[in-house]
Amino acid sequence: MKQAIDINEINNIAKQAGAAILEIYQQDFDVYTKEDSSPLTEADLAAHNIIVDALQKLTPEIPVLSEESTKIPFETRSSWSRYWLIDPLDGTKEFVNKNGEFTVNIALIDDHKPVMGVVYVPVKDTNYFGTVSEGAFVERDGEISGITASSKAQTPLRVAGSRSHAGESLKRFLAEVGAHEMLSMGSSLKLCLVAEGKADIYPRIGPTSEWDTGAAQAVVEAAGGMVTETNGEPLRYNCKDSLLNPYFLVFGDSSREWHKYFS
Repeated sequence: MKQAIDINEINNIAKQAGAAILEIYQQDFDVYTKEDSSPLTEADLAAHNIIVDALQKLTPEIPVLSEESTKIPFETRSSWSRYWLIDPLDGTKEFVNKNGEFTVNIALIDDHKPVMGVVYVPVKDTNYFGTVSEGAFVERDGEISGITASSKAQTPLRVAGSRSHAGESLKRFLAEVGAHEMLSMGSSLKLCLVAEGKADIYPRIGPTSEWDTGAAQAVVEAAGGMVTETNGEPLRYNCKDSLLNPYFLVFGDSSREWHKYFS
């Protein structure tokens, strides 16, 4: 029988990691370069250690996959039916640029699907969280309220996009969907805009990894939204050797055939 997990415990872990990140954010810090040329700071590592240690104490029987521990081979991962997927600091570029748009992401993956997610925004002390069974919520200034993805896309279409990634493929998609307004945002906050009903769609036509999306996908789906590949298939986890995601779409209005804009 699977252990029941109180999401409030996970919220607290994310906030502890966020506090450690903020402590470093408010000082001068060094930026290192990882093998894939992406930036790494001591804040990433501090948050990683806090989250992994806390999860291993809380649920010692559930393995943990973090952006900072990705050397776990697929032969090992493929046997996991349930595991924690974390990005200790999503939006390291935003962290380095000090624009505040970075998050702590913790997801529980069960049978290749995100079933619980927490996305904490340290600078704003805002926390998005949800489970497929209990719905999605946001906590701001100590006040918790339910959130729901918009089931009817507005006109002009509200499109969440990235400050760091915008290319020709996205421009072609936007030309196909017609009248729209762009809502620029960093890190997994773009998915949270859809979950909260503040954006209609987030087309991700660019590289991401599974830890970038797991927690926020759980929040979106708990809020009644969907996250699919561009062919309409659900975005799934730990199904292959590579941890890179395919291109995907995040939306609330399932009556629109969004995938038809990819030809």
